[in-house]
Amino acid sequence: MDDPEQRPPSKTQRKKAMHALQSLGETLVDLSADQLDRLDLPEALHDAVVEAGRIRSREGRRRQLQYIGRLMRGVETAEIADRLALMQGESDAAKAEFHALERWRARLLEDDAALTDWLAAHPGSDAQLLRQLIRNARRETTEGKPPRASRALFRLLRETRQS
Repeated sequence: MDDPEQRPPSKTQRKKAMHALQSLGETLVDLSADQLDRLDLPEALHDAVVEAGRIRSREGRRRQLQYIGRLMRGVETAEIADRLALMQGESDAAKAEFHALERWRARLLEDDAALTDWLAAHPGSDAQLLRQLIRNARRETTEGKPPRASRALFRLLRETRQS
């Protein structure tokens, strides 16, 4: 009997893998220059992705995406896909972090003691700014205004957590 693990991949499997690489390459082409730089791609792949962004011809772009897929065969694509998912906020870790920050914001708006807990867990936080944003967010809620301060509070919590 032939062991299926020892057989080379079928032509269909190889084509699926190539299309997956091309699809990942197409996602890379759609990123901004700053996001692309943060992915820390190999130079040849980075240059090919940037070039694909400049090509307007449909056929030329298709061929460039095939070239990107070919270049990606020699690169650790799982690592790139993970960093890309994290960057786009699609990973489970990014979602969990987002929800944890939402819970912190809700706690801070409901309970004054939560600020003490936050400051104990994050000693580098700006306590005065946090108090001001919490006060403004509570006032906005009672007056029925748009949640501008609440959003600012969330941004501050996220920045504090990231630093």
